[in-house]
Amino acid sequence: MFHAMHRTATFALYQLTIALGILLMPVALLARRVGVRLPVDRMVEAAGAAYERAGVERRTD
Repeated sequence: MFHAMHRTATFALYQLTIALGILLMPVALLARRVGVRLPVDRMVEAAGAAYERAGVERRTD
């Protein structure tokens, strides 16, 4: 039961992170022109990795 809730919460966080990344894309592009890099890509990758780990943990139980 806990693993299913954990995986669902992780999936929701992953989806929210993707939506945030899409919304911040214009800001990130403008910031890059100025020379500032926003770590949006790392944030999405970290959330995706956490979601994948949650899926692997569930399968091993």
